[in-house]
Amino acid sequence: MAVAIKTQMLPMIKKVRNIPKEEYYVPGHRTCAGCGPALQYRLVAKAAGPNTIFLGPTGCMYVANASYLCTPYAVPWMHTQITNGGAVASGIEAAYKVLIRKGKWQGEFPNIIVMAGDGGSIDIGLQAMSAMMYRGHDALFICYDNESYANTGIQTSPTTPYGGNTTFTPPGEMIPEGKKLYPKDPPQLVIGGHPAVKYVATASIAYPIDLMNKVRKALNVVGPTFLHIHAPCPKGWKTDQDKTVMLAKLAIETGMFSLYEWEEGVYKFQHKPKQYKPVREYVKLQGRFAHLTDQHIANLQAFVDTKVKAQGVPIQVAVATPADYDAMDVGEGTGLNQ
Repeated sequence: MAVAIKTQMLPMIKKVRNIPKEEYYVPGHRTCAGCGPALQYRLVAKAAGPNTIFLGPTGCMYVANASYLCTPYAVPWMHTQITNGGAVASGIEAAYKVLIRKGKWQGEFPNIIVMAGDGGSIDIGLQAMSAMMYRGHDALFICYDNESYANTGIQTSPTTPYGGNTTFTPPGEMIPEGKKLYPKDPPQLVIGGHPAVKYVATASIAYPIDLMNKVRKALNVVGPTFLHIHAPCPKGWKTDQDKTVMLAKLAIETGMFSLYEWEEGVYKFQHKPKQYKPVREYVKLQGRFAHLTDQHIANLQAFVDTKVKAQGVPIQVAVATPADYDAMDVGEGTGLNQ
């Protein structure tokens, strides 16, 4: 006989004064000054509350938060490999269901949250995340996106924007723009390939109430859910540490990042600008884009213009092939930089 599972139902937050005062991501961590991912972690933890288990794949939010056997969590937290956050979450969810079925757990089902970087979500960790979604486990997978592998030296990641200067995509004579590729679209990877998923959303540290309510909506859903949270990184983006929230907001105002929910196949957009600001206003504040020419910025602007005209719809862009690079080696030119 099936045993009923007591699920949590977290209320929405209407105003700033309604934000819980309790902290579950507490002082003592070693993140950089102005760290966007640390701020989003604090907001997510406040929204989720005390009956929560965090899974932390290797990345900034593991290394900076778990040094010297000391962690800043007031709730259970477990380190996972960068490859298997979704798998560990699946196992914990299944274990709790066994305990409930055997009468060994009487309380409410805990919030199970994977807190993974962009690499641990849609690059190295993609297979485990996708499998968790495919099997329909009741857990929330969060991609905190600082647009690089920042923990290991600011290498490029699937979400690094076109033109980004990273240690793996340095601009030079042959490839003056730095990164030639355009970023993956994490929410669309989940929406397009996982029929068990009923709720996917994007969020930003620029809008904390929106972020926290999306966390609660996702946790209130029985089944797998996914959040893509934009979190600027002063070190990797080469920006002032006091500009983190401003840059996060400017990303939305320029169309570099969009806020929306996808719920049961329906899109709802939040904080959508009536008129977008030029992308140049965003990139000029970041040292990682300091090398870009007017043509490179125009390329990025064209990508953003296409994206915001059809938000929620995957777009096609020119992608370099091995043949293109062979042509560059013999000096023929490919037009990829145009």
